Amino acid sequence: MTIPVRLGLRANAGQFALLVGLNALVGGMVGLERSVLPLVGKEDFGLTSSAAILAFVVAFGAAKAFTNLAAGALAERFGRKRLLVLGWLVALPVPLLIGLAPSWWFIVAANLLLGTNQGLAWSMTVVMKIDLAGPRRRGLALGLNEAAGYLGVAATAFATGALAASYAPRTVVWVGAALIVAAGLLLSVFAVRDTSAHVALEQQSHEEVASKHAGLRGAFTQASVRDPVLRACSQAGLVNNLNDALAWGLAPLYLAAHGASVREIAVVAAAYPVVWGAGQLATGWLSDHTGRKPLIAAGMLVQAAALGLLVAGDGAFQASLVAAVLLGVGTAMVYPTLIAAVSDATQPRDRARVVGVYRFWRDFGFVLGALIAGIGADASSPRTAILIVALLTGASGLLVAATSWQPGSALRPAAAPNR
Repeated sequence: MTIPVRLGLRANAGQFALLVGLNALVGGMVGLERSVLPLVGKEDFGLTSSAAILAFVVAFGAAKAFTNLAAGALAERFGRKRLLVLGWLVALPVPLLIGLAPSWWFIVAANLLLGTNQGLAWSMTVVMKIDLAGPRRRGLALGLNEAAGYLGVAATAFATGALAASYAPRTVVWVGAALIVAAGLLLSVFAVRDTSAHVALEQQSHEEVASKHAGLRGAFTQASVRDPVLRACSQAGLVNNLNDALAWGLAPLYLAAHGASVREIAVVAAAYPVVWGAGQLATGWLSDHTGRKPLIAAGMLVQAAALGLLVAGDGAFQASLVAAVLLGVGTAMVYPTLIAAVSDATQPRDRARVVGVYRFWRDFGFVLGALIAGIGADASSPRTAILIVALLTGASGLLVAATSWQPGSALRPAAAPNR
C-alpha cells in the first residue's frame, strides 16, 4: 500500500519522532568525548601542548565541515537515507580505534571518522526533518532536531565524566561508542524512510524561478558571498562553533589547571549542552513567530558575555557553571534559528546543497576555534585564547544586527513563515 505524501509535523509524526531519537544518538557520539578526551591526551599519552591535544578537534571539525559540503550535493543524487546509513557505517571503526589506540594520533584518526559520521548522519537528519515539516513549522522542527542532538551530547558527556571517576576513561568512551553505533545503524537501515517525495511536493508550491544555487559551486558562492542573509548566517555559524570548540577542547584543561575535579568538569561540560539542547525546544518555535534575526544577533552577544564571565571567574567552579549555562542559552538562541533562516532563503530543490554549504562554514569553526584555542593557549595563556574568541563572538553578533534581513527573494510560497 502506498503511503500518501503530506507535509507537516502531525502528518509525519512517526518518522519525525524516529529521526529525533536517531539524532540523539548522533549527538551522543560526540558527547562521549566532551568531558574526558582532552584529559586522556594529557594523562594517558603524556601530551603537554594544548595545540597537540586539540588536534582531535581540528580533525573532527575539518572532516565534518567538508563532509557537510559534499553531503548536500550527494543527497540530491543518491537520496537522504543512503547517506544516513553510510554515516553510521563510517562510524563503525571509531570504538576500535579509541579502545586500542597505541598513540594519540590514532585518537585523531578516530575523530576524522567521527567528523565524517556527523557530517553525513546529522546533516541528513536535519534535512529530512525540514523535508517532512514543510515551511510553517520549520523553526520548531529544527529546534526539536537540535534539542535532541545536544541533549544526547549532554547526557553522554555527563555519563562519561561520572563513570571516568571509577573506570578508565578510554574504556568508557569506546564501549559507549560501540553501543551507539550499533543502535544508530540498525534504526537507519530498517526504520527510516527517504523523504525525496516530500521535497517534490513542497517544490510544487514554489514558482518556477531560475535557481541561484544550481550546482555545488553556485550554492557555495551564493551562501558564502553573494546573498547577504546567507553570508551573515554562514559567518555566525562559523563563529558559534569557534566557541564550541573552545568549550570542548580547552575548557576542561582550563578548569583542571585551576583545581577542578573530574566530576566538576563533567558537570560544567554537561551543563552547556543541556541548556543548549533544552532551550532549542523554545527558541526554534519562537523564531517562527518573532523572526530569525533578533534571536541570532542577541544569542551571539549572550555567548560573548558568557565567555567573558568564564575568564572573569578565573576557573572557579561556580562562575564556570554560570558561564556554561549562559553559553548554552546563547547557543540555543542561535543554533536552530540559523538553519531555519538558511532554509527560508532557499528553494526546496536546492535546500540540501545550501544547508550543506552553511554547515560547512559552521563546522569549519571547529577547526579555527581549536587552532585559536590551542595556539593561543600555548603562546600566551588559556585566558587570552578565551578572550579572543569572546571578542570574535561579539563582533559576529553585531554584524548580524547590521545585516538587512530580506530572505524572501528565494522563497515564493504563499505560506512562508513569519520573519
